[in-house]
This record gives sequence, structure tokens and C-alpha cells, in this order.
Amino acid sequence: MSRPNLPPQLTMVAARLTSCAVAAGLLLAVPDAAPSQTFPGEDPVIRKMWEVGMENSQTETLAQVLMDSIGPRLAGSPELAAAQDWLIGLYGRWGVTVRKEQYGTWRGWRQGYLHVDLISPRMQTLEAELLAWSSGTEGPVEGEVVVPPVGLTEETAAQWLESLAGKFVLTTAPEPMCRAPQELERYAREETVQRIDSLRSAIRDGWEERMRPLGNWRVRERALDEAGVVGVLTSSWSEGWGVNKIFNAGTERAVAVDVSCEDYGLLYRMAERGQRPMIRIDADAEDLGEVPQFNVIAELKGTELPDEYVVLSAHLDSWHAATGATDNGTGTITMLEAMRILKEAYPNPRRTIIVGHWGAEEMGLIGSRSFGEDHPEVVEGLQALFNQDNGTWRIERIEGQGLLYAGQHIGRWISPVPSEISEHITLEFPGAQNNRGSDHVAFLCHGAPAFRLQSPYDEYRQYTWHTNRDTYDKIVFDDLKQNATLAAMLAYGASEDPQRVPRDRAVLPIEPRTGEPRPWVRCGTARRSMGG
Repeated sequence: MSRPNLPPQLTMVAARLTSCAVAAGLLLAVPDAAPSQTFPGEDPVIRKMWEVGMENSQTETLAQVLMDSIGPRLAGSPELAAAQDWLIGLYGRWGVTVRKEQYGTWRGWRQGYLHVDLISPRMQTLEAELLAWSSGTEGPVEGEVVVPPVGLTEETAAQWLESLAGKFVLTTAPEPMCRAPQELERYAREETVQRIDSLRSAIRDGWEERMRPLGNWRVRERALDEAGVVGVLTSSWSEGWGVNKIFNAGTERAVAVDVSCEDYGLLYRMAERGQRPMIRIDADAEDLGEVPQFNVIAELKGTELPDEYVVLSAHLDSWHAATGATDNGTGTITMLEAMRILKEAYPNPRRTIIVGHWGAEEMGLIGSRSFGEDHPEVVEGLQALFNQDNGTWRIERIEGQGLLYAGQHIGRWISPVPSEISEHITLEFPGAQNNRGSDHVAFLCHGAPAFRLQSPYDEYRQYTWHTNRDTYDKIVFDDLKQNATLAAMLAYGASEDPQRVPRDRAVLPIEPRTGEPRPWVRCGTARRSMGG
């Protein structure tokens, strides 16, 4: 296979795609287009993709069903199974070959209703979410809310635990203020910001001292369970108005609930000042035992090179506190809609095109890693993988992921993309593997060409990533339909490319901690059950 004539040393190229595309560090001019005609060329497939994806987008309809009707898709939940069955039905109606592949099992859990109310010294309904795999309450339970006392030692901790039967325990540090930091910094005086920051640090340090005699998180939760508490209350604030990150419970018997920053602070202040707050919790949840887990794989078979693959990648599972709209409902809809576009505009691809709707990404990239382990032929024959997994905004960056010669290929694939889509995208070659926490690394770790379609991060991280606010209303559909159309166009370009993408590796940037080049991302082993 021929190689481009490029210098061997590491070079980083980042350029805005206005009316040009970047190919291995060279700018390829694209003719200027009038507002009514923005196609860089006459490719009829690209034009058809624009018509199907931009003028007849199905993203709103698809997203409404997935987020509103099916809802959150926690690994092991009936909702994840329902979403997979929905995908199977959709692809079948579109005439796209589709299958479910079992890769393992996980702990099944059904989340029902949750009611949390302050009942003394006054009454107020509190904002709260069940932690994943928490037990229910089998009807309403009431109890006093307490905090670990100052000055606990390993000796007095045992005595304190004996006093907790029938009570609710606050187990995370409260926040002194629940305003978003950027708003505080904008409107408050500098000395106010400094005072609140100092207070927050002091509270966290003091809380750590309180909790240390009770052991680490797992030991502490087990000890509280054994002490007979009726519930454990946490608050994982995401530094935004009313936004908390919601993960999993550490208790087996006691109900585990995350309380909003504002309401958690209310309970803490009352308990700390001896006002003996009482709450009532009514939580419906069901442990379903070990249940099978699947990936959904849709496929358009290649006509000339069926054993070479282009993969569109997005995880279907989510955390459970909201509906997983931007993590990763939008990625799911991007790739689902991209396959619909491909089926209509490019039904007989040169290379095989696969969509992987992965399970259990949130549990450690389990679905994608399992697929890579079970399908070495796809990893070996991979021409390109495009993964989307962060939020709703338009794609703004594609990184070469440390592959030395990927730039000329990505530049070629994106050059026919209309400027309305491409003008906001920065290409970075060869790339530094800046994000190693998403499904593309399950393939990149083998050296296969796997790329991330990157959207802006800051607001996503603060407000919707793993939070109780990740809902349909946060989706920007103008961007989502562009992202889906771009994914289809990139898949088309990669499928038609006359050459395979080389797997030569660049020297990654220096790791400041070690003074050595950053190591290539490593392959993990898929954890195919909750027990191991």
C-alpha cells in the first residue's frame, strides 16, 4: 500500500473548514459556493443525502419516541431492552439487516415511582432521585434525618452506628451555595467568591474528617445497611441550578436516594442545628436478577469489499435519573438517522457499513469491547469507525486519534460535505487521543482507525452529562440533523475510498507527569457480568 510523502516527525495540524478541507496537513481548496448552492461538487449521492437528511429529517420523531416514550436506558433495565426491540423493528421496516447480539448479563432493575417529603418540622416535597439498583421501600417509610457527629473515632463510630436503626443518614458533604460558579463569578464581588470557595473547601475537609472513621464508601454503605438505617441520602451536585449527577447505590437493603443540592442543604442545616427533620420516602423498585445484555447491530453489506468495514458507533444505554437525551440519545439518533439516510441514498456500499448500538457503555465500554473481542474480523478489516457520544451541539472537531496518516483520508471524505455542515469543524492531525473514555477506544486500542465526532463539552458536562436534567427539551435539532447527515456522508466517503486507512502510529504528545510520550490507549477486557 502506498504511503503519502509526509515528514515522519509528529505534526499537529488544526484548521477551520470554511471553504477548504485539510488533508494530511495540506489545505485543499474548495470552490466558493453561492448561498443557494453550497455543494462543493456534483456528487449525486451527497446531494441525495442532503435531501434525505436535511430536508426530510426524522430526528425529532425518532428522538421523541426514544426519550419520551421509552425513557432512560440503564444497563439491565426493561427500558434498555425496549429500546433495543424498537431499533430492531425500525431497521426491519426500513429494509436494513439487523440483529441483536448477546455479549453477557447484568443485574436487572426496574425503577418505579419515588416520593420524598419533609414531614417535620414542616411539610415540603423534596426533589430526589433513586440511585441505580437501590431497593424500594415496600410502602412509605418515615424517619429522622441525621448527620455523622463531629469528632467520631473508630471506637465511637461503632456506638453511633448502633443508634441509627430506623433513621435516614446524610452521607455526602453539603454545599454552602447552589448557584452555578460562572454566574457567581460574573455577578458577585471577588471577595464574595473567595469567601464561598474557602467555605466550600472547609466544609469538605470537615466532612472528610467526620466520615473517615466509617471507612471508604463501600465499607461505610455496608456498615449503614447492617446498622438498620432505612435510607441513605447523598447529593452529587453538578454545579448548575437544580442539577445533580446520579449514579448507583452502595446499599443492598436500605433505600438509596440522591437529593437535590438545595434540598440536601435544607436537611443538613436542620439536622446540624438540632431541629430533627423527619422525612417520608415511598420508593418503588424491583431487583430482576441477572438478565441477558445485548448490542444491536445494523448492516448494509458491501458489494465490492464486504470484508472491510465502516462502523457508525454510539452507545444506547444511559444512566436513569432523566431520559439520557444527550448521553447518549443524540448519538443514538445520529447513527440511526445516518443509516436511514444511507439506506435511501447509498444502499449498496462498496465496503460493509455497520451501525453499532452498544450496551453498557456507562458500565465501562462493555458492549463495544465485547463486540471487538467477538469480531476480530471487523477490527482487522476496519476502514473507519465514527463514534458520537457527547451532547446535542453540532460536531466541531474530528481528531486523527494519533494515526499518522489518517489526515489525508478524513480530509478527502469531508471535502464534498456542504459548507453549512463543514465550516464549523476543526480537524486535528495526527491528534493526541484527547478523549479516552468513549466507545471508539475499544477499537482504537487495537490500532484500528476509530474517530470521535466531537461536540462542545463545557455545558454538556455541567448540565446534562449523567444528570437529572438530561431530557428531550435539551436537544438542538438543527444541529442533530446536521450531525446525522455528516455521519452518513463520512461513512459514504470512507466506504468509497480507493485506499485503506494506514495504521501507522504517531508519537503522541509528552505526558507532563512522566516527561515521556503519552502511551497508546490500552485495550481493556469486557466485563460481561456485574459479578466480574
